Amino acid sequence: MRVQRRLKAASRSPAAVRLVGRLIFEALRGLRASQREAEGSSDFRAILHARHPAIVALWHGQHLLAPFFRPRELPYLALLSRSADAEINAAVVERFGIETVRGSGGRVREAASEKGGVRALLRMKRALDEGFGICMIADVPKGTPREAGLGIVTLARLSGRPIVPSAAVTSRRRVLEKTWDKTTIPLPFGRIAVVMEEPIFVPPDAGADEMEAIRARLTLAIERANRRAAELADRKTNH
Repeated sequence: MRVQRRLKAASRSPAAVRLVGRLIFEALRGLRASQREAEGSSDFRAILHARHPAIVALWHGQHLLAPFFRPRELPYLALLSRSADAEINAAVVERFGIETVRGSGGRVREAASEKGGVRALLRMKRALDEGFGICMIADVPKGTPREAGLGIVTLARLSGRPIVPSAAVTSRRRVLEKTWDKTTIPLPFGRIAVVMEEPIFVPPDAGADEMEAIRARLTLAIERANRRAAELADRKTNH
């Protein structure tokens, strides 16, 4: 047990995190270079330029593809959890030129004390005010997968900025069925489809009932984008 604890501690040391983060970054960069764009994909560059700064919403399990559809010329900040494992995610994301903030944006009330959810939301609101786009996972960690939480809706209400429901799927992929969010590992030499739905705005005076209605609407929009992206990626041939 002592040896296992030492190995676990060593794997989470700053040097190990940097090394693993760099290896994953290089692998993802090579993976992206091997992908062809699926016909029918959204023009994400034009959409994100037109709506900037926007809140780009996607599901857990697709986070490895998020850097693939962020225009490099636009500044972005991503919300990551406060878990120890998120250190590696942060190392990867930051190598893509995306800033990070820690917290849980899904459970607004529960996150206030333990996970820094309120602080994270305020930091993201400030970033939007400063001209940063936000990349945010919409569903709540360890909650119901593919069901948007209220955190992202709250951020849109506070900031006045639109939520862009988004999805990215590669034709060659491996789904980790035993993970709670069905994490998808993209594989090289395939097609990538990116789909973005119409933006969703949240009125600044939205009450609890309206917030819940928008949350449900957002859930449907992201899932619709996800299904469409899978259809485009899985087409046998492009015409």
